[in-house]
Amino acid sequence: REVMKIRDSLIPRYAELIYNGFWFSPEMKLLQKTMDNAQETVNGVVRLKLIKGNCIPVGRKSDQSLYQESFATFEEDAVYTQSDAGGFIRLNALRLTIQALVEKKRTKD
Repeated sequence: REVMKIRDSLIPRYAELIYNGFWFSPEMKLLQKTMDNAQETVNGVVRLKLIKGNCIPVGRKSDQSLYQESFATFEEDAVYTQSDAGGFIRLNALRLTIQALVEKKRTKD
C-alpha cells in the first residue's frame, strides 16, 4: 500500500514529463525505473463483469498478494496480538512482518 501511495504521487510528474516531450530525459529514466520496480510483483487474474456499458470487478487473485484472510482478523494468532494496538510503530510495521512471512513461504515452495 505504501509503495502504491508513492507511485501514485509520482504519476502527475510522470505524465507532465511525457506531455512536455521529455521521454528520453534523465528524470524520465529515473521515474521509469521506479515505476518498473513498483510493478515488478504485480501479477494475477482479475474477473470482470460487463453489464450495460459498465465494467465491474467481481474478483481478483494473485500468488504474490500480501492480503491473507487468516491475518485480516483481530483474533489472537502468530502475527497479531491485542497488545500490538498499544504500540503504533509495531502495528504500523505489521505489513512488513506479513510480507516477510509470505516471501519466506514463497521461497520454500
